[in-house]
Amino acid sequence: MAANSSAVKKTARKQTATKATAWSGRFAEPVSERVKRYTASVGFDQRMAQQDIRGSLAHSRMLHQCGILSRPDLRKIESGLASISREIASGQFQWSLDAEDVHLNIERRLTSLIGDAGKRLHTGRSRNDQVATDIRLWLRDEIDTIEALLADLQRSLLAQAEKHADTIMPGFTHLQVAQPVTFGHHLLAYLEMFERDRSRLADCRKRLNVLPLGAAALAGTSFPIRRELVARELGFDGVARNSLDAVSDRDFAIEFCAAAALVMVHLSRLCEELVLWVNPRFAFITLPDRFCTGSSIMPQKKNPDVPELARGKSGRVFGHLMGLLALMKGQPLAYNKDNQEDKEPLFDTADTLRDTLAIFAELVAGLSANPAAMRQAALEGFATATDLADYLVKKGLAFRDAHEAVALAVKHAEKAGVDLSELPLADLQQFSPVIAKDVYRVLTLEGSVSARRHTGGTAPVQVRAAIVAARKRLQG
Repeated sequence: MAANSSAVKKTARKQTATKATAWSGRFAEPVSERVKRYTASVGFDQRMAQQDIRGSLAHSRMLHQCGILSRPDLRKIESGLASISREIASGQFQWSLDAEDVHLNIERRLTSLIGDAGKRLHTGRSRNDQVATDIRLWLRDEIDTIEALLADLQRSLLAQAEKHADTIMPGFTHLQVAQPVTFGHHLLAYLEMFERDRSRLADCRKRLNVLPLGAAALAGTSFPIRRELVARELGFDGVARNSLDAVSDRDFAIEFCAAAALVMVHLSRLCEELVLWVNPRFAFITLPDRFCTGSSIMPQKKNPDVPELARGKSGRVFGHLMGLLALMKGQPLAYNKDNQEDKEPLFDTADTLRDTLAIFAELVAGLSANPAAMRQAALEGFATATDLADYLVKKGLAFRDAHEAVALAVKHAEKAGVDLSELPLADLQQFSPVIAKDVYRVLTLEGSVSARRHTGGTAPVQVRAAIVAARKRLQG
């Protein structure tokens, strides 16, 4: 009797130690507190709670339709998950480190609310396919939000471009004055970058939108499930075709981070220009005060901290992409615990991108341009030299001869301390006898930008046409 009593007590201790986990009899001792803290993910994956509930509801309804789950159990599960959803939304849900992750926290709470019916929810699935489904649902929602924020930023750029379709500024190559452009045309270059970003995110969303649930741990399940029912309810385009790949694939996370990294590249390039443009040496724009900070020691300072910080945060997103690539490169099939490390970089990438886009839509809408400073800068550096070369070609000179003639004219004007448009006609004719009085029309800033009337050119008429086309794309 004593021996039997001892065995019972030992079994009871084992069950007590493991009751919070998803496993039981296989282990002779509980997980250490340090390991528990080290392996737990509930601190960060609880943000997927609503997606987890959506997936569980669809799974339970499919189990019922397949005759695996009774109607009374389904009703209890639906009611219990609805209660849990409200608890989470109101902040009343008690998250437990003992339950390890968002999935077991919800499952344990469900069982406490509805009893044995809650234990039947996990029939025919594993946490492996469950978490793969939750991440895809969560990321799909994030991509939809980010796409809308990108569109908001594009609309801000369009509004500024329309306002400044005629505002002349210098275009640069090598950060040297190259040719005159309009500020509106310059801003539309960023609109095109963000349009490509939206397209890449749409492609990413399409590839991630397949259902892993039903792959179970790695080999599928022996229950007669119908995965297509779950896919349809959750809005997936189809089901993952291979159970091994379904639970181990994180390509969609890497692809999203790659697309996000390119968005941050484009934002960082814009930030670099904003930082330059607010500098008094340029003075092209003024940023609203709410996006700037002062100095603790220099009272005159107005620092463009938001563009500077966003430029810095781009490196953070690039790092997350590299981290995910390194995470996946050495993993054998199928699921490995390594994959728990996919969430924090993915979550932080989405958070960083979402916050940055929301801020920059407002920042771009609120900036003020200084057309006089832009125009003055465009008058420096002989920005219409190419127009003079084109003029000579139209008069019959070969382009290389025209190029050489204009280079000599620029050297002469530089020595005289004047712009090409300020050289007397006699001086210009030293470099080519075909030059006539009509040359001064092409040497003006307005003449230069207006001459570029082809599709994609900087002429104000083309800028306005591009704005109309872009607005139609955004509406579509």
